Amino acid sequence: MTVSNKRLLLAFVCACAAGVLLHFVYQWLPCAVTALISPVKESLWEHVKIILWPYLAAALLLHRRDRTGLRPWLLTCLILVALLLSVGYLYHILLGMDAMVFDIGLYFVLMALGFLLPRLFPGPWEGFGWELVAWLVVAVGVAVVLFTFWPPEGPLFADLSVTPAWLKLPC
Repeated sequence: MTVSNKRLLLAFVCACAAGVLLHFVYQWLPCAVTALISPVKESLWEHVKIILWPYLAAALLLHRRDRTGLRPWLLTCLILVALLLSVGYLYHILLGMDAMVFDIGLYFVLMALGFLLPRLFPGPWEGFGWELVAWLVVAVGVAVVLFTFWPPEGPLFADLSVTPAWLKLPC
């Protein structure tokens, strides 16, 4: 079953808005529950939450009657997380740059890709490969939960708001 363009556009707008709101939820209501769905600090890893949860919610809603249609969305979800982490690492860690407009633009570009890419993946969406993709998405979700409370050391988990790159003022 194909999702109509209207439903896809509505889901895209809602998912983007949800991700933007999720960015601030922990600041507004700091507790363990909101920490699971909202970034608790300005690390690259914590920002996976604003892509992962709204995107998965939109995918589940769009394909609640057609579970096989969800499979390319799960693959795309992994791609989005990988792109967010790798582009963020390149931009913030390796290049030492920081511009909020870049981060916001990256977020919206990735969300747009998330709603376009599933249509490009050909079927059939059956077999072990798709089960593996689903389990990898579950693993990312579990990692997000675990690393919220017990983040490992490393640049992906470092709070970038306290690094010099985040303190530079444009002059």
